[in-house]
Formats: sequence, structure tokens, C-alpha cells
Amino acid sequence: MKTIRNILNSRFKNSGNFFIHLKKVLGFKPKNIQIYKTAFTHRSMNIRDDEGNAINYERLEFLGDAMLGAVIASHLYLEVPGGDEGYLTKMRSKVVSREHLNELGRDLNLIELIESKIATAQFGDNIHGNLFEALIGAIFLDKGFKYCEKFIYKRVIIPYVDIAQLEGRVISYKSLLIEWCQKEKKTFNYNVYEDSGNDEIRHFSVKLSVDNKVIAKARATSKKKAEEKASKRAFYVFQTRMSH
Repeated sequence: MKTIRNILNSRFKNSGNFFIHLKKVLGFKPKNIQIYKTAFTHRSMNIRDDEGNAINYERLEFLGDAMLGAVIASHLYLEVPGGDEGYLTKMRSKVVSREHLNELGRDLNLIELIESKIATAQFGDNIHGNLFEALIGAIFLDKGFKYCEKFIYKRVIIPYVDIAQLEGRVISYKSLLIEWCQKEKKTFNYNVYEDSGNDEIRHFSVKLSVDNKVIAKARATSKKKAEEKASKRAFYVFQTRMSH
């Protein structure tokens, strides 16, 4: 059977372009390029090593999520000495929210590096955040914690972590909408149904009604994401009233 190195090299035919793009994103020269190639291999490639273990970014995504959370937690702990556990947990959730991670991955154009049998246009928004976390996991394995921490400071903390702004950022539009509806004694309903159409990946659509009137519609690759997207649209409809 092929080794991991040979398998991945056979898939990434434009290794020179991959290396150039990757180095630009990292800001340093990677030591073990194979780890990064794994970080951008989608499960649809169905690649396995000699022991039958799947080769894709999902395990690195798990590792990167832990590294990101640890570095952000440390930063908040030092920056906000008066913040209690609940406050710090809430602030960390805002920094590492799925929406924010997707924004980070999108800004770095990480999807250009992915190897997949699924067309990139068919991916949901979360692919951007998943790749960002996988990249952090790869950095940790390749260069260690200090490089990982430095990358997170450069790409996340310095440009995006503003305590005052974070305190005003909404974590869940759905929770905000439900809380407002309950306070104002309004009925609400999320009518979710499968709506895959011609997409290879399953999609769901949702119609959000308040007081039996459809206020917002949305479509996404999961029920939860569709509901959140519809809630965000409804939030802007009711924004003036919700802020009072």
C-alpha cells in the first residue's frame, strides 16, 4: 500500500502552489508539509493509511479547536482580571463562534487549498471555519505550541479581539429572538423541512413565523444553521423594537 506521503503527494499535484499559498497564510516556512496537506484533505477523498485510518482534516480540526480555545482563554484571563468564570466563558464563546471562525477561514481563502471530490460551491459556510481549526492543529503538530500561539495572536487576537466590541456581539440570534418573543408574549414557530434540490449535500429550509406571520426564510446544510440564519434575518426586521 502507498504511504501517507505518497498518497497525499499524488493528490496535491500543484504542490508548489500549495506550498506558496500556505507559507503566505502561515507567515513562516512549514517543516512537515504532509501535515498541512492532511489539514486540507476532505473526507470525500476516502484516503486511508496502511493501518486503515482515514486521512482527512477532521482530527486536526478537533486538535485545532482545543488549541484555539486554550490560547483565547489564556488571553482573556490575563486581559480581564475582574472577569468571573461565566463572563470569561461567554467572551471566549464569542471569539470562537462558528460565524467568526468561518469569517477567519474565508478571509484567508483556505478553501482554495482543499482537496475534495465535492465541488467547493456545494460546501456550507462551516467549511471555512473547519479548515481554519484544522490549520491550527497542523501548526501545533508541525511547529509546537509557541508557533501555534503566535499564529492565533496574529490572525485572531490582534485584529479581532476587542473586549468592548465583544461585549456587544450577539452569540445566538435564535436565543435572542426567543427571549424577546417570550418577553413580548409573542408566539413563534420554526417550520423546518428538507430542501436538497440538486445539491449533493443535504440542505434544510426554514420559515420563521412570529404571531403566525412569516418574518424570515433561510436555507442551510443543517437545521440548526438554517434556524440561526432565519433568526438573524428576523432580528434585523425587529431590531428597533428588540433594542428597547
